[in-house]
Amino acid sequence: MKTLYLECNMGAAGDMLTAALLELHPDPEAFVRRLNALGLPGVSFRPEPMEKCGVRCTHMTVTVNGAEEESEDVCGHEADHCHAHPAGEHGHEHHHSHHSLHDIEHLVSHLDLPAAVKDDVTEVYRLIAEAEGRVHGKPAEEIHFHEVGTLDAVADVTAVCLLLHELAPERILASPVHVGCGEVRCAHGVLPVPAPAAAYLLRGIPTYGGEIRGELCTPTGAALLRHFAEGFGPQPLMRVEKLGYGCGKKDFERANCVRALLGEAADARDRAVELRCNLDDITAEEIGFALEELFAAGALDAFTTPIGMKKNRPGVLLTCLCREADKEAVLRALFVHTTTLGVREFPCERHVLERQVSTRDTPYGAVRVKRSAGYGVVREKLEYEDLARIARERGVSLSDAASLAEDALKG
Repeated sequence: MKTLYLECNMGAAGDMLTAALLELHPDPEAFVRRLNALGLPGVSFRPEPMEKCGVRCTHMTVTVNGAEEESEDVCGHEADHCHAHPAGEHGHEHHHSHHSLHDIEHLVSHLDLPAAVKDDVTEVYRLIAEAEGRVHGKPAEEIHFHEVGTLDAVADVTAVCLLLHELAPERILASPVHVGCGEVRCAHGVLPVPAPAAAYLLRGIPTYGGEIRGELCTPTGAALLRHFAEGFGPQPLMRVEKLGYGCGKKDFERANCVRALLGEAADARDRAVELRCNLDDITAEEIGFALEELFAAGALDAFTTPIGMKKNRPGVLLTCLCREADKEAVLRALFVHTTTLGVREFPCERHVLERQVSTRDTPYGAVRVKRSAGYGVVREKLEYEDLARIARERGVSLSDAASLAEDALKG
């Protein structure tokens, strides 16, 4: 499976992700020429070679009408805030023109981009607007963005979405995200790191702080990771074919880079233990209770099969799958909660789909979405318990509850 893995050991920002992915592109110079011809008003992209801790990398400079967006946290590290505020909140410092989410969507719709890329750009920026809206207590549609910061962020988001469209990985994974520590100065004052909008976008994503003071993960970087990454964790087993290093301008003791690895990852396999026993002197209630206790002990799966036993007695074959580390606990549960005198053990290897569970907010409450991918297959399924809760609360059928949740998630 063609897999892209993003190492966010120094956080993530829009320009860093753009530069790292650009190094993976087969024709980076032609790609930058196309970026500059997209029609983003006054926007210019210029990749620059740099070196961080002895590593050659690329920094993507984005200027708007010749000016580069600059924003610093209180420790002097770089940041790329979207400079958002609720509509109508204008102080003396807000003399520039502003853009609403509708303005941004209108701008994106007229860019020379594939339809799928336009959809991605619009969705990523909607995530940013929703996060800013949550911070300010306003709907996303009422949030206004300062012109220069907006165009800079739209440029980064557009570049990343188009690069991913052309690189076309089948799966995108990322490491846990280093967010830094300390405080950041924005238009409204001094705030803790990660800034509130970034913190909201990173909810449910594994993050960590550290000894590096400064904002390492910006709202733009967080929104891009949230939209595209299917999972967060260690690098999977993969045959890396290309590497890209995208850096920020500041220097730290560690290389201030996002590293992108592109290659082929093996479809997932793991090992399990299969435990079996025959039962003909146990009630149906006891079997049901035993299955519950097996799952509580760590079983991956447990089920029964009707069989014929000696002396022509009908019985059941109880089969249980578990990991080696849980075997003793599962065996104990089998002997405690069934009448078996012996259990057969079979080591086995499983071919499995990679699975991730994400939680989405809907008008009906939080709904978990289970996503499975591998072997050329991608599946999504809503968690039964969440659908059952919606059905009971709304007084509708399970299938109607699923339709309500699916429509809410699409909207």
